[in-house]
Amino acid sequence: MDTPAPVYELGGRRFAAGEPGFAEAVAAAHAAHLRPRCLCRAEGIEVYVARCGDGFIVKRMPDTGSRHAPGCVSYEPPAEFSGLGQVLGSAIKEDPHTGTTTLKLDFPLTKIAGRSTVPPSGGDADSVATDGTRLSLRGLLHYLWDQAGLTRWQPGFAGKRSWGTVRRHLLQATENKLASDSPLRARLYVPEVFSVEQREAINARRLALWARAGAAGGKPQALMVLVGEVKEIVPARYGYKAVVKHVPEQGFAIDEQLFRRLERRFAGELSLWGTSDSLRLVMIATFGVSAAGVPSIERASPMLVTEQWLPVENSLEQRLIAELLGQGRKFVKGLRYNLGSSNPLACAVLTDLDQPVGLFLETRTGLDEADSSSRVRAAYGQQAWVWHPDDERMPPLPA
Repeated sequence: MDTPAPVYELGGRRFAAGEPGFAEAVAAAHAAHLRPRCLCRAEGIEVYVARCGDGFIVKRMPDTGSRHAPGCVSYEPPAEFSGLGQVLGSAIKEDPHTGTTTLKLDFPLTKIAGRSTVPPSGGDADSVATDGTRLSLRGLLHYLWDQAGLTRWQPGFAGKRSWGTVRRHLLQATENKLASDSPLRARLYVPEVFSVEQREAINARRLALWARAGAAGGKPQALMVLVGEVKEIVPARYGYKAVVKHVPEQGFAIDEQLFRRLERRFAGELSLWGTSDSLRLVMIATFGVSAAGVPSIERASPMLVTEQWLPVENSLEQRLIAELLGQGRKFVKGLRYNLGSSNPLACAVLTDLDQPVGLFLETRTGLDEADSSSRVRAAYGQQAWVWHPDDERMPPLPA
């Protein structure tokens, strides 16, 4: 069953999202600078109206996601245990007055001719070894996935998440987002669903977008941001190339230095992807376009996702998510953003209970186990489910 439409108080009247008169009431609230209230809780929770394209949308106020009811579309788990807490307010700054969100990135969106943007020796290819003041490349992908609602799941979504749906939500997630003082939407390339009949029109739109990242003599080259599903990464005549689904006629060049670093840094993810038919590999990358029209990747970071496009870090998370899907549960998938692998993180948060429950996997990763467990208990108390896969079988999930 799909999530019920949220109900808001606008100008002293109650509206369910999408009902007749709702769009006009939202537009009037925006014009009058009024703050609606989400009625998922009896006391109501203040939200705000932001412009989105030619219309308006209702958005939760910053840092209020965990105050909403678990079943509300505005609910999100406590930020400090999704990885979002480290970057919210510093790398990610929301302004309810203008409706814009400013993103600070720890990687460049321009390239000076003759200079490599690959991190120096010893650095991670995706710049995950960073603090919370700037988003790594992986952090940006996690943020877009969160904003697009692709970390949320309920049984009614089954069979409805195609690449076309994923693409539409990702593009919507970039509305009113600024990166490097320019709209992120203008820099983001998410491949259209390929169609033989529409091939010429699709290619024309792709080339028009890529023209922004073409080589410019004597000037810094603007870089695009790719988010797409990888079909394969194979040797090319010079170096390697990534073949992206829905872009069958054009490979993305990867030089050997970057390929070797990706191979070392993401050996586990690439190995799991290569041996599991039920996992997809999504990649975020910055790329420029040569004078010959060839896209060349500068930095890249992969992310494993299930057939439902739910992110997973390893085979243990894959097992847990499969169990949740099999039981028909509602949940929000946790993402690390810039957090290192030793930090405790809720793999998922169940949202089909009166009180949300965080699901934690605790393995021996070098972090003191007692310290890790105490941090989990401090965050969720009795609202934490913990699985120690090194020592026990998966315990029953909260009913």
